[in-house]
Amino acid sequence: MDIVHRSVLKKEVLDLLAPRKSGELLIDCTLGEGGHSESFLSSFPDLRVVGLDADENIQAVAKKRLAGYGERIRFFNVWSNTFFREYPLGDERPDLILFDLGVSVYHYEKSGRGFSFSKDEPLDMRLEPGLEISAADIVNNYPEEELADLIYEFGEERYSRRIARAIVKARSLERITATSQFSDIIWNSVPKDYRYGRIHPGTRTFQALRIAVNGELARLESSLVSALKVLKPGGRMGVIAFHSLEDRIVKHYFREKSKSCTCPPEWPVCRCGGKPVVRVLTKKAVRPLESEIHDNPPSRSAKFRVIEKLMDEES
Repeated sequence: MDIVHRSVLKKEVLDLLAPRKSGELLIDCTLGEGGHSESFLSSFPDLRVVGLDADENIQAVAKKRLAGYGERIRFFNVWSNTFFREYPLGDERPDLILFDLGVSVYHYEKSGRGFSFSKDEPLDMRLEPGLEISAADIVNNYPEEELADLIYEFGEERYSRRIARAIVKARSLERITATSQFSDIIWNSVPKDYRYGRIHPGTRTFQALRIAVNGELARLESSLVSALKVLKPGGRMGVIAFHSLEDRIVKHYFREKSKSCTCPPEWPVCRCGGKPVVRVLTKKAVRPLESEIHDNPPSRSAKFRVIEKLMDEES
């Protein structure tokens, strides 16, 4: 089987999310090719896993990889926010939840959907092929100001205005449909010294489009809220983020849920009588060791945060 993605922080994830009793249930919210799930299933013989992925093509790879674990692994072809909102497992609540928010190398190398500026593919970027709007739809139809705002907000791209202006000019001549075509537009729109920096000048714009097409940040926020509700008290939830926008959402949510007081800061005395819902187990995000970064360069930006649920919140 041709596996192209290497899961990051495997040892750290296993250490921090190790089951503490027999028969626990882990929900792997971003199954991908099944790397993390395989590590858990092989390391903890009594652990059961539910694997989620919105892309049935990459999930098919995981199903082959994990076939030997039989009924210990169940698969759901669904976005995590939808799964936790509808929660099809009934009264069976998870002890462990893992989110790995990185886009699999599979999507860059094998999906053919235009995630990489280094390939000449249709400008699509849908993690689930059934989504209504593609990257090409955004690039060819959004007004210039909306394009610039999207590239700046989701890509943190300082030349967002110049890039948006160049996109609008180019699409007035012909529809932008391919990644190579789009990459060239970005390349020619930015200053010359920016073209030869640490990363390709299209990196942040491609990221911004992918986030917008798949609604990644909104899905993350709703997934965290719904996942925490179904997690058992005493259970643990971990999230691996790969860029600052994701990590900021995770860090803020975990911090808010760990507070004992939710009164407005201007109140001199606590009146809410609140109690923390979670305990943060990683005061600072866990980062990959230099040895892992050397062996697996995409891991360099990974940040792993973990909480332990203390109690269910009152409805």
